[in-house]
Amino acid sequence: MAETLRLEIVTPQATVFAEDVHMVTLPAIEGEMGVYPQHVRMITQIIPGEIMVTVDGANRSFAVGEGLVEITADRISIITDMAIAAEQIDEALVEAARERAAARLRDKLSDEEVASVNASLTRSLAQLQVKRRRRM
Repeated sequence: MAETLRLEIVTPQATVFAEDVHMVTLPAIEGEMGVYPQHVRMITQIIPGEIMVTVDGANRSFAVGEGLVEITADRISIITDMAIAAEQIDEALVEAARERAAARLRDKLSDEEVASVNASLTRSLAQLQVKRRRRM
């Protein structure tokens, strides 16, 4: 039985992460989900939040947006609109983006604009959550 599985996190801009890992915790639509090697095959949706990866005893975290996950016994493929490693998150920039999005929601917006601003706000909150949790 394999002790690792291949994790690939892909965004429209780049492949953010592609390594063999021991375990992955991800924010699935059904709730937080842990994946180990030999997991049952499935496809699910992820929501904005934190992906935690264990590689050789060390933990890494990524803030992610919405996306899809395909899981097999030896591979996890994640396609998402945002994935940023915790150490690359600039808390001041993200906080400013969150404040702008919150201010925009107070304006009179169309339904489409509200959806776009809410998505931006959700991505900002996911990044702040990851950054602040890693700081503790």
